[in-house]
Amino acid sequence: MADENNLSVKVRTSFGKGAARKIRAADQIPAVLYGHGDAPQHLTLPGHETMLIVRRANAVITLDVEGRTELALVKDIQRDPVRQVIEHVDLISVRRGEKVSVEVPVHVEGESAPGTINVVETTTLELEVEATHIPQNVVVSIDGLEEGAQITAADVTLPQGATLVSDPETLVLAVQVPQLDLTTDAVDDEDGDAAEAEGDVPSIEDEERSE
Repeated sequence: MADENNLSVKVRTSFGKGAARKIRAADQIPAVLYGHGDAPQHLTLPGHETMLIVRRANAVITLDVEGRTELALVKDIQRDPVRQVIEHVDLISVRRGEKVSVEVPVHVEGESAPGTINVVETTTLELEVEATHIPQNVVVSIDGLEEGAQITAADVTLPQGATLVSDPETLVLAVQVPQLDLTTDAVDDEDGDAAEAEGDVPSIEDEERSE
């Protein structure tokens, strides 16, 4: 279940790149709140508190917007590609009991049969869940699975109240025997053969000495 967090936020009245830079320089984060057909609300979030909250996927936040309470889901986070600091946050207004579609991380547990490895093909599944009951992840158990075993989205046990939105045939995980990489050995063998062949060819100095 997603925890609810409280943030006291401000309505933002200045826009543009220059205004956004000033907001971030003051350890705050520009944000926009969408939802329910209302006009987008431009907000300023407290930097440190927001960073702690959004470390968890699909965080639900109770916003105190200058005395007015709004329940919001973190929908998207834009980060600086180099420094990875948060540059902007998109929020979706939600209501208790309302259903929302979210991407939920896949968590793998257990160990497959000896000598095999598991290859995760899909790291998240899209689910429809109640806004205030978003699961932290969906669990896929691979205990004892043999080579060739596959788990699709339809095979995953969903949390109570959740509905699968992703294609049921989506491959989530496959169990296989790791393939040996013979390329290095083959190259070494070829180099060795070439070296031996070169050694069989007499050098000019050897020919001169033999004369």
